[in-house]
Amino acid sequence: MKLSEITATLREIRVSPVKSLGQNFLHDQNLARWIVDQANIGPEDFVVEIGPGLGALSELALARGAQVLAIEKDKRLADYLRAKFRDQRFEIVHGDALELDTRILYTRPKVKLIGNLPYYISSQLLIKFLEYPSPISLWLFMLQKELAKRFVARPRTSDYGALTLLLQLHHRVEYLRSVSANVFLPKPEVDSALVCITARNPRELPACNDTVFQELVRRGFSQRRKQLAKLLREHVPNFEDLAGELGLNVRARAEELSLEEWIALTNRIAPIPPETADNEPEEQFAVVDEQDRVTGAFPRRQVHANNLLHRAVHILVFNPRGEVFLQMRSQSKDRHPLAWDSSAAGHVNAREDYDPTAERELWEELGIKISLEKVAKLPASERTGHEFIWLYCGTHEGAFQLNRSEIEAGRFFPPAIIDDWIRARPRDFAPGFVECWKIWREKNP
Repeated sequence: MKLSEITATLREIRVSPVKSLGQNFLHDQNLARWIVDQANIGPEDFVVEIGPGLGALSELALARGAQVLAIEKDKRLADYLRAKFRDQRFEIVHGDALELDTRILYTRPKVKLIGNLPYYISSQLLIKFLEYPSPISLWLFMLQKELAKRFVARPRTSDYGALTLLLQLHHRVEYLRSVSANVFLPKPEVDSALVCITARNPRELPACNDTVFQELVRRGFSQRRKQLAKLLREHVPNFEDLAGELGLNVRARAEELSLEEWIALTNRIAPIPPETADNEPEEQFAVVDEQDRVTGAFPRRQVHANNLLHRAVHILVFNPRGEVFLQMRSQSKDRHPLAWDSSAAGHVNAREDYDPTAERELWEELGIKISLEKVAKLPASERTGHEFIWLYCGTHEGAFQLNRSEIEAGRFFPPAIIDDWIRARPRDFAPGFVECWKIWREKNP
């Protein structure tokens, strides 16, 4: 929309921009088109727009064939957009974007998030929508320029801080361009900037314990002028020794360490053990015949390489609200790395039976002991990885002690979302889980 059109429309619908909601309407049509171009929006995309205003970006996204979910806090603008876009591909939600259940986005094949974020809640929105792992493939935000500069800051600069590292751990950030305050009505007091964020390849950087990383970074930047040796004394009593081993300055401050050095420091404090240590003997699996009768025991690699029939357990853990916990498999897994899977799962070892295996896997992967109920037994097939599977279920509220050598991340999901997610993104899941979920759903429609 041109400036004159925006002014006339606001007058017609009796809307005066509300400063407390961060309402600033973009009137540069060329810039609006450029933003949509940068997001490379097409018919296969599901676009979520935060703060659509009068629909400048929504209109362009719809013209590219995308589906659009717009979230608008101002009821007057939501009503206006609902009347303006009478398109099956457009949905307007009158509400606060901070209250959106982002899990619903897993039910869409390809999600992109765009928005001119209200400056007063930019940080909260970013924390919510950049949570790892995420169903979103691209984020394109208009932000306050000072905040955008912190996203792409380099070590040893004043803009480099905890926010920089927490964002860059799982994401790549590109500062696209600065945007003058003159392209908005009303004109904000500060200039803006456009940033494009994409998910990193999980194997691009060494894996680390996210919780420990975040704690170290926040503590390290809590007092920028102090040396890390003093700030991290509680977590790293031998900082001087570790600094020497990692090639760091023993008097370094937080802003001097790169992202890779923060990861290395985290992994010295809380190392992620390999799935199988080099000095441990290889697991021996119980190998069975077509009737699931044990015929012998063979090493893990030999069982998988030769597709020998063997045994496994899968456990679905539900919270009292009926949501099921799914885990994302570790990137170090030899099969289906980074795929979503049952709450816990594992192979039945030699001289072990199904029930003790289920109890062991729960403890080893989630750190819990609960009562389990047998659901069903699945026959061995190519879809189950040539495994006979006993499926169990149980109830636990959380929290869990996730085994990071086995699990990348995890989250509770409503069953209905999982149903739609499997239909939309079947490749997100380990095949064995999909088979188990089908059985559970048949018994719990």
